[in-house]
Amino acid sequence: MPLEPLRFAVLGAVRVFRGNAELELGGPQERAFLALLLVGAGRPVAVSEIVDVLWGAAPPRSAVNVVRRHVGSLRRLLEPGLAARAEGSWVVREAGGYRLVTDGDSSDLLRFRALREEGRRIADRSPAQALELLTEALSLWRGPLAVGIPARARAHPAFDAVDRELPDAVRQAADAALRAGRPDVVLADLRQAAARHPLDEPLQAGLLLALAATGHRSEALAAYEAVRARLAEELGIDPGAVLRDARDTVLHGARETAVGPSSGESGGAVSQGAGADGSLADPAHVPAPAPGPPSALPPPAQLPHGIELFTGRAVELDEAFALSGADGAGPGTVVISAIGGMAGVGKTTLAVHWAHRVADRFPDGQLYVNLRGFDPSGAVLDPGEAVRGFLGALGVPPERVPHGVDAQAALYRSVLAGRRVLVVLDNARDTEQVRPLLPGSPGCLTIVTSRDELAGLVAAHGARSLVLRPFDAVQARAFLVRRLGGERVAAEPRAADEISELCAGLPLALACVAARAAGHPHFPLAAVAAELREAHGSLDAFVRSDASVDVGTVFSWSSRAVSAAAARLFRLLALHPGPDVSLPAAAALAGLPVRRARPLLAELTGLHLVTEHGPGRYAFHDLLRAHAGELVHERHTEADRAAALDRLHHHYLHTVHAADRLLAPNADPLPPPPAPEGVDPEPLADDDRALAWLTAEHAVLLAVVEAAATSGQPVQERLACQLAWSLEPFFDRRGHWHDGLAAQRTALDAARRLADPALEARGLRGLARVEGRLGLHSRSVPRLERALELFTELGDDTGRAHTHRSLGWECDQRGDLPGALRHNRFALGLFRTLGDRAAQASVLNSVGWYHARLGEYRRALTHCFEALTMLQELGDRYGQAATWDSIAYAHHHLGRHPHALLGYRNALALLRDQGVPYVEADILVRVGETHLATGDHDGARTAWQQALVLLRGLNHPDAERVEALLNARDGHAGAV
Repeated sequence: MPLEPLRFAVLGAVRVFRGNAELELGGPQERAFLALLLVGAGRPVAVSEIVDVLWGAAPPRSAVNVVRRHVGSLRRLLEPGLAARAEGSWVVREAGGYRLVTDGDSSDLLRFRALREEGRRIADRSPAQALELLTEALSLWRGPLAVGIPARARAHPAFDAVDRELPDAVRQAADAALRAGRPDVVLADLRQAAARHPLDEPLQAGLLLALAATGHRSEALAAYEAVRARLAEELGIDPGAVLRDARDTVLHGARETAVGPSSGESGGAVSQGAGADGSLADPAHVPAPAPGPPSALPPPAQLPHGIELFTGRAVELDEAFALSGADGAGPGTVVISAIGGMAGVGKTTLAVHWAHRVADRFPDGQLYVNLRGFDPSGAVLDPGEAVRGFLGALGVPPERVPHGVDAQAALYRSVLAGRRVLVVLDNARDTEQVRPLLPGSPGCLTIVTSRDELAGLVAAHGARSLVLRPFDAVQARAFLVRRLGGERVAAEPRAADEISELCAGLPLALACVAARAAGHPHFPLAAVAAELREAHGSLDAFVRSDASVDVGTVFSWSSRAVSAAAARLFRLLALHPGPDVSLPAAAALAGLPVRRARPLLAELTGLHLVTEHGPGRYAFHDLLRAHAGELVHERHTEADRAAALDRLHHHYLHTVHAADRLLAPNADPLPPPPAPEGVDPEPLADDDRALAWLTAEHAVLLAVVEAAATSGQPVQERLACQLAWSLEPFFDRRGHWHDGLAAQRTALDAARRLADPALEARGLRGLARVEGRLGLHSRSVPRLERALELFTELGDDTGRAHTHRSLGWECDQRGDLPGALRHNRFALGLFRTLGDRAAQASVLNSVGWYHARLGEYRRALTHCFEALTMLQELGDRYGQAATWDSIAYAHHHLGRHPHALLGYRNALALLRDQGVPYVEADILVRVGETHLATGDHDGARTAWQQALVLLRGLNHPDAERVEALLNARDGHAGAV
């Protein structure tokens, strides 16, 4: 009976099939030998080259004999029953080496090349048909080249040469897709290839054009900025002409269709085909972008609430409307209006009122940020943090944000190009803080408030200046009438005028006094004025040179109008480093139970000494914060202040530590020191509650890390390190890697100042992990290697094990799956020795996963089922879900599709209770692939549609990959 035909695969795992049965190839060296013959693609491979691949620079003396044994073993595997020393028909001796006899029917590599060549041949006359051939060619790649052979062998130039064919083919397919008007078909392949070859400019240009042509312009611009920043950082060069032209096409819409207007045929391309180097067609000759799916995010509407009792400023408002083109013409250029003026004069109130009045003229959204330029705590908002916040509001996913403020600002300008957006930059310190936040093209209005005149904006950016002054007597009286009623003010006009004079015409001071008077409607205004006149305060930094009365007097008087306990809390709040404070944090700062702190905050809000800008979240005006800061230093000893900060920092540390244990139960955080008496962490019932709390406190926690690290107190510096490391799972899960980078840098600097090798090792590992997430592998790997050295010197096997896991992830990122498996197996051995069952269970799943990725599916199942049993005993639902996913993946590739679907269902059932939609979507994609393998096209489509809904809800770029799967399955674009 004749044997069934053989099929050879090297575009992915090295495999051989006889009919539908896979042959067992032996160990890594046997696989490497076969892989070398396969990439030889019909040419003889010299024995010296085989020896070099198998052993490198130090082969054994028996190397040639071993090669001969490999040849004999392979011949007998391919032709069972072949006589000893017979050559056979598959592996032949030729030209001093060996050749594997294959063709396009038996070799996936030769089939790939044949399809590429045919696609190239017909591309000019039929781009649609060429696209079909090229997508079939790309589908033959089932992973990185020659998976399963040793990394040393894989580094041989023969494999590198074949590797380079894939991005060339993707560029070729992208060119055909753009001409055929089907860019969605290749978008997923473009994404993957661009991620593997981040410095390949023609490939990146193809990604830009495909994204734009499918209606994802913002992401295209984000991709350009990421490449530009990487070219500058790694090579020290600017983008070349091909990439710049693609960017210009995206920005300016310079598009001519590749099909003649009256031809009626799909082959009438105007532009030339791809050159021999695989370069793309002229960007000017690509089809207009197809409408993309509606954005999951609405246009940003970030303006704070306006003040219903706004009064006065009629002249200034008229001038503001003139600056913003209220006559209907609209801003033809970027208009930056700097509202200068002393603290408390009403700059923010006017800016927000003005912005609300003109918001309808900016349909693409309104952005707002408090830059905290003159915050008495010194916590000035970093421009990078501000621009990243804006990018997130504009729909750019965190993982698409490039590294570095300049690159982020360039992306921000690119995203705003062609849009009409209102931008309010409140409380700016100087021009340099504002500059990265300025739009770069017409159509936007930017309102900047500052105590500084911002002469640099006026000189360099054409800003118009609008300077506020305190209320005059008429305006001040109108303000009081609006707050207290006309009859009451008219009954005591002299008292009203005296109040206005004592408040120096400052709206903030008048608001505080009016709140006090409104709370006691039977108090004569003369009595209020007398109380105010007799009060004494100090606020030297904000005193007007022409004011007859110290403005601090008003706030001193207001703070004395509350209870002693509320006044103490008011003073202590000045020590808080963040932009706002929650009720439990305020209670910790004061050393009080929450139930006692709540009415004290109500007292303070009643007199406008603090504002409750969100449910349970309180903030100061910076003028009042400065006043409280003076009082806390006058009336509290250094020990009192240090104790208050210690309580606050422990409140945050213990709550973050609890959140960390919920989000990453397999991690190894340092346990926090005991909390001071009266400090309790916030109760976090589950990881959903942990994520919600961390999200609300995000900006505060960054400020606390920085404040503790720079306190000069070793105890607080250590606390900053622990806080930063405990935040790592949150930053990683939410993609806030730039914020994580800043926190981890701060922690490593503090650890080094403390001269503690154990802390330095953790700091190196923490910083390396986030650098790896940002693609900065040239930095992350050396840090991890140094951390491993330190953990080894310290005898810290737990630290070594977790660092090996991180090094395994780095290997995975560069396609070294055997290396990833090796590091995880080493970690597994350490965790077993340590008796750490939670970490052991987690890494068992990782070991199983990498066995599956290497095509060793039965070994994968052995490890994963062992992991699953332990995870079920531990009650780790997230770990169980991840392990069921690995099990299902292995079953799928073994052809056990019902088992695979059962595993995926188990994973999804566990995940849907945990609020991790991205992981759920990722598994749904694989569910669709399994349905497709069984011929259940409806089941595949349903799973992919569910995944698409989740990814669109996250505004995640993987949504385009799923759209491509659906469109390819339906046979036409826009079928979702």
